[in-house]
Amino acid sequence: MAEPRGPYDILVIGGGINGCGIARDAAGRGFSVLLAEMGDLAGGTSSWSTKLIHGGLRYLEYFKLRLVREALIEREVLWAAAPHVIRPLRFVLPHHAGLRPAWMLRLGLFVYDHLGGRRRLPPTRVLDLRNDPAGAPLKPGFARGFEYSDCRVDDARLVVLTARDAADRGAEIRTRTEVTALAREGGLWRAELLDHGGGRGAEVAARLVVNAAGPWVDRVLARVAGRGPARHVRLVQGSHIVVPRLADDPRCYTLQNADGRVVFVIPFEGDFSLIGTTDRDFEGDPGKAAIAAEETAYLCDAVSGYFARPVRPGDVVWSYSGVRPLYDDGAPLAQEATRDYVLEQEGDAAGGALINVYGGKITTYRRLAETVLARVEGVLGRRGAPWTTHAPLPGGDFPAESFDVEVEALLAARPFLAPATARRLFGSYGTRAGAVLGGAASMADLGAHFGADLTEVEVAYLMAKEWATTAEDVLWRRGKLGLRLTPAETEALAAFMASRAAPAQASWDDN
Repeated sequence: MAEPRGPYDILVIGGGINGCGIARDAAGRGFSVLLAEMGDLAGGTSSWSTKLIHGGLRYLEYFKLRLVREALIEREVLWAAAPHVIRPLRFVLPHHAGLRPAWMLRLGLFVYDHLGGRRRLPPTRVLDLRNDPAGAPLKPGFARGFEYSDCRVDDARLVVLTARDAADRGAEIRTRTEVTALAREGGLWRAELLDHGGGRGAEVAARLVVNAAGPWVDRVLARVAGRGPARHVRLVQGSHIVVPRLADDPRCYTLQNADGRVVFVIPFEGDFSLIGTTDRDFEGDPGKAAIAAEETAYLCDAVSGYFARPVRPGDVVWSYSGVRPLYDDGAPLAQEATRDYVLEQEGDAAGGALINVYGGKITTYRRLAETVLARVEGVLGRRGAPWTTHAPLPGGDFPAESFDVEVEALLAARPFLAPATARRLFGSYGTRAGAVLGGAASMADLGAHFGADLTEVEVAYLMAKEWATTAEDVLWRRGKLGLRLTPAETEALAAFMASRAAPAQASWDDN
């Protein structure tokens, strides 16, 4: 094999939210960065979440005050950075007699309101569910409730936008590229990479490696870096179901269960409700996780205990299941395992440093990246100050409160768009929606239509700017239009993308 490419300052393994966040922060400080993801961006844990940016109300019961405080602070930081894909959401928490007493809920929500320095999100209030519209879909026995604030997010789009910003700042993003071997040599890391898209191999050199492979972090250590068997993460499966919308109310419902867990019922993609999540230990290949019948039954039963109209397995229109790589702290139950992140570092500048990332939450990914960069600069030297606190993600350079105004401006500029289409496009691309549409002045200018409101110009943009190579990338990770396209329409999209595909990614010699 030829001499390795590079050396890069940093090789990041993993294209989930943590890996992309680290690559973005590092590139913005002036480090040369290569990110290698064996599949698609957000192809693992980062697209399997409950789609929330939240402090984690139930973690207060485990006295995880630092974790909750950090997440609550980040809630508004991320909302300001990406107000097109992160939107505020009010949550209704019905009081259930026999479970947590009302005084405990009130106290927890008081702490939740004040622990993280909430500034723009509205505070908690008490609800009379017998008169408030939020009580309409519930069974008659629920009389009192509480309403509090958190945010919802399109998790996979957050990952892609973070990767896009990293690339705009100089990082090299390689999807469908697996690191198959790692070895220290001459004070550097030498990594063998395999491009699954084109079947080509390459070798790169880097001064430091960040292992942010999520559920595969131990595999990177054991199989790639030549370590013996290791277990630093506890794999916990979480599953979700999507059903036709259960309530006209725009709020989310937080439902307590007798096992101590909570289940969320979240308005989803206009016509649906997202219900989740479960917690169960997982063994096996994280890429093959699938919802079990008992998980579906658990979620249906949890919602049916509160809603007047029961939810049955036959109502499910889509489900997804993923594996959360929690740091293995020895907790007896999966639901009690820490959601905090842990970093382990070995090696130094002279011999090649390795930083392993365990655990973490999507809400705290930016702070995790800053913590990793502090370690990086301890090895490679300081390049620049932390900068991401007030930096918008691509398309997020507008005031969070003016989302509707921006949608109206897009409609005024492109009057041929249907209002729902303009809202979806702005909700995905923000101020870059115009770049997606290019010079289009009519529907005909948008090219082929693949179903719903997905058109050729949008698909071309996703392929050129957001690393989409398959129909699944477009329909389930760059958005959720997979809920609306028929199998025949999906096949037509796949055929179109195959006909337009470049010969995988540019070869290494072209860089």
